[in-house]
Amino acid sequence: MIRAFWLILALLAAGSASAQNLRIGLREDPDILDPTLSRTYVGRIVYMSLCDKLFDINERLEVVPQLATGFTWEDPRTLRIALREGVTFHDGERMDAAAVVYSLNRHMTMQGSFRRSEISEIDALEIVDPLTVRIRLKNPSAAFMSQLTDRAGMIVSPRAAEALGRNFGTRPVCAGPFRFVERVAQERIVVERFEQYWDRANIHFQRVTYLPIPDNNVRLANLQSNAIEFGERMEPDDVRTAQRSRNLRVVPVEEIGYQGITINLGRGPGGSNGLARDARIRRAFELSIDRTAINQVVYEGMYTPTRQPLPPANPFHARDFAPPGRDIAAARALLREAGVTGPLTVEMIVPNNPDLRQVGEVIQAMVREAGFELRLRAMEYASALQAASRGEYETFLTGWSGRTDPDGNMYTFMRTGGGQNDGDYSNPAVDRLLDAARTEMDVERRIALYADIMRIAVAEDASRVYLWHRKNIMIHSTRLTGYSPVPDGLVRLQGMRLR
Repeated sequence: MIRAFWLILALLAAGSASAQNLRIGLREDPDILDPTLSRTYVGRIVYMSLCDKLFDINERLEVVPQLATGFTWEDPRTLRIALREGVTFHDGERMDAAAVVYSLNRHMTMQGSFRRSEISEIDALEIVDPLTVRIRLKNPSAAFMSQLTDRAGMIVSPRAAEALGRNFGTRPVCAGPFRFVERVAQERIVVERFEQYWDRANIHFQRVTYLPIPDNNVRLANLQSNAIEFGERMEPDDVRTAQRSRNLRVVPVEEIGYQGITINLGRGPGGSNGLARDARIRRAFELSIDRTAINQVVYEGMYTPTRQPLPPANPFHARDFAPPGRDIAAARALLREAGVTGPLTVEMIVPNNPDLRQVGEVIQAMVREAGFELRLRAMEYASALQAASRGEYETFLTGWSGRTDPDGNMYTFMRTGGGQNDGDYSNPAVDRLLDAARTEMDVERRIALYADIMRIAVAEDASRVYLWHRKNIMIHSTRLTGYSPVPDGLVRLQGMRLR
């Protein structure tokens, strides 16, 4: 750890940032920087500099225009979007209706796209004029607009995407406030101010450097020494230390996502594990975990234990779907019913950072009392995601940063064939409910549908174990002003500057 700390300091000392340069410490190294193919939360943070979206969200989780200037529903299945005039991509090409149609088609058709299931309701795309796009949906959709506020709404340069193909993520070209300069894996991502950006008056940095620093202690040390100005998703035990420093400011924000355990129910080589064969075994595994104890031991009680993908602040949160208490006797009984007579060995991938390794160790000790032998495999997070997509895992301690609409926290993970359904979960009844909830426009009926989904997929099928909702704890230098926290935890650079 000490060696890593001094290596980072040496790298930064070689090109010390001036007042125009910002350095952000990331919790992990992002995966590929292609909006169609990427999955990591830290990648979304980097996209805030590179790739504007049709729409964004504000601190009240309201949809606001970005590359678009507005929208109208011509009828319940037809969305008309007006585009911003005078926007150019980093390669000088014009951002227009043709580029929007190209990007949405790319999200829907590119092999390996993780956006396909997010915008699968699209039936047809039309160019009305150079600054107007019409999107025709297969069904009315209460969730569709929210998808355009994230990667599915990011517009890429058609010329660059065609030239680079699947290598687009090595040199992404979008229409954001900064253009891509370089990436050194596990070390840094560098972007530079794009002088032709449509909102350049609100951009005050010449350069932003993103530094993957998985070790929380090293990330905090870099903040304390002014080697970085911003640290994202810091740990609860960092808060008191930072609050004692006159040079650091702590900004905790309730997240809109969750942390949990994905269970491989049939994908690839890991799909024949012991948990996959019987829901009673999975329910026993859940009953052997004490969420409240994990929260107290690892996170000083700052997080919110949960059994669902929707946090309490979400209007679709099921109030009567609370986490079950730990019950070792009931867990053992379920294992006996399922025919398990001896210790059942299960492997769990754990992201290689200190707090989640500790969580893994706590869960390991807890489930052992019920009759599980949990083996931990620590991996760098982007590599762990790749292993999960190939089915090379049994269980995976992972999280989701969340979306404003409940569809974004559930559909792609639970629907048969969903783009991020790494557990290969499939239940026709849940599929029908997910499809219905996506198209239901009445809020109360949608709430009831999502409650039914959780009753089947989570309580009965035990398809995954939701553990807690985090606080996104951001710590930054007091020299940094203009940071506006949004519950999605992304770092928007507009308005930020260094004193």
